Amino acid sequence: MLFNSLNYAIFLPIVFIIYWFLTYRNLKIQNALLLVSSYFFYGFWDYRFLFVLMFSTFLDFLTAIKMHESKNLISRRIWLWLSITVNLGFLFFFKYYNFFIEEFAQALSQFGLKANMYT
Repeated sequence: MLFNSLNYAIFLPIVFIIYWFLTYRNLKIQNALLLVSSYFFYGFWDYRFLFVLMFSTFLDFLTAIKMHESKNLISRRIWLWLSITVNLGFLFFFKYYNFFIEEFAQALSQFGLKANMYT
């Protein structure tokens, strides 16, 4: 679903009405609605990577809880850097993996080696 599609033009008012008028200003229900709506919106576009988004959300939520519970500054920083590292790792892998594999194969071909990237 794209932001400029008819599906989104229908989706947004429905979520807006449910958020403001049917949840009665209950913050937990509103947050759950926004989370589920966001997953639906993303999954409607490409469901294959929805698990990655859910895992990242869960990790960040768990990180925030652990940081809040921690009394030790070092422990908080460890949790923070774990979350940052995993999220940047996902970004790097899904955004740049193909670029680096293709460049590595091309570099190998300069030495007379043939790399088959698709097996």
